[in-house]
Amino acid sequence: MRNTFVETSNVKRFLTALSALEQRGAQEACLAVVDGLPGLGKTTTLKHWVAQHGAVYLRAKKEWTPAWFMNELLEELRVNTPPHSFQKKFQKVVQELALRNASAQMARRNFALVIDEADHISKKETILETVRDISDIIELPIILVGMGKVNDHLTRFPQVASRVSQKVRFEKASIDDVRLLIEKRCEVRVATDLASFVLKVSQGYNREVLEAIANIERFGLRMDPGEEGVTMHDMAGMPIVNDRHTNQPILVPELF
Repeated sequence: MRNTFVETSNVKRFLTALSALEQRGAQEACLAVVDGLPGLGKTTTLKHWVAQHGAVYLRAKKEWTPAWFMNELLEELRVNTPPHSFQKKFQKVVQELALRNASAQMARRNFALVIDEADHISKKETILETVRDISDIIELPIILVGMGKVNDHLTRFPQVASRVSQKVRFEKASIDDVRLLIEKRCEVRVATDLASFVLKVSQGYNREVLEAIANIERFGLRMDPGEEGVTMHDMAGMPIVNDRHTNQPILVPELF
C-alpha cells in the first residue's frame, strides 16, 4: 500500500479551520478543538501536519499533572537540563515556544502546540489554565484533539472555552473519501461495487477503510484485475475487514 497522505473531506475542513485561526480577529482566541470518534483519522492528520510544519506534538496522559505536562513538553522541546521548580519550567517552556513561534512567522509557516488525547485533560482546570496561560502570553495557537467530549467539557471553564475560535469535528468517510483513499493508497485497481462495499463494512472509519485496502491489494496483486479492477465477485468469500465490535472477519458475500 502506498504511503501517501490523502486530503479527505475531514483534512480539508481541518486545514480551512487552521487558516481561519491564523486570520482570527481577537489574538487571544487562539485555541482550536479537533473532535471526533476514534478511527476517523484525527491523529494521522495532526501528526502529518506537525511533521510538515515543524510544530510540537504531545499526547496527553490520564494522570497528567501540570508538572508532568511541563516535563513532557520540555522533553519534546529538547531541553536537556530542565529547571527544577514549576515556575522556572513554565518560563522555559514559554521561552522555547516563543522562539519557535517567532521563527515560524519569519519563515511564513504555521506553528502550533498540538495536544492529542485531550479528553484526559479537558476536565482538569489546573492543566487547562496552564494551557491558557501559554497561549495568552505568546499568542500561540494550541490545538486540542479529542474523541468527542472536549467541547462539552470546556463549557465548565468559560475562561478557556471563550478562547476556542475554531472547532472541527471529524465525520465518517463518504463514498468520495473512500474512493479517494483507494485511488491514492491502493496499488491495484478497485471496481466500483467493491469500493461501495468497503464504505458499507467500514462504516466510514478510516482505520477499517485502510484495512480493507490492504486486504484488497494483497488479493489483487496475485491476479490480473483487468480494466474494471478487483470486483466483489473476484473476492467472494474472502475476508475484507474485521468487525470492530466482535473482531471477527467480515467476508465479501457471494453474488447471485
